[in-house]
Amino acid sequence: MSKASREENSPSPTQVIHSVVDSWQLQSAKARFSEVFRRTRSEGPQRITRQGKDGVVMIAEEQYNRLLGRAHQPKSLVQFFRQSPLSSVELDLERDPDPGRDFEL
Repeated sequence: MSKASREENSPSPTQVIHSVVDSWQLQSAKARFSEVFRRTRSEGPQRITRQGKDGVVMIAEEQYNRLLGRAHQPKSLVQFFRQSPLSSVELDLERDPDPGRDFEL
């Protein structure tokens, strides 16, 4: 699957939050961290609670970057301008010389 089609089919931030697959008690998550990590990558977000109360949700880095909007941010200002839909527009940057202004001393 191409990156573009994955991004088109990627869940919205709300869908990521509401699509938590499993819930783990903190002690179990600590003891089985490798499994929690693997399941996060393969199955989706994993909720980790402490004493039965909501705690944190572990998500894959790709989902995290999408939530922050980093996937669409250019790496530099030059890249930003090159990717702009207006990059092919010709700008007239010529200015009339400024003759200054008259004032009295």
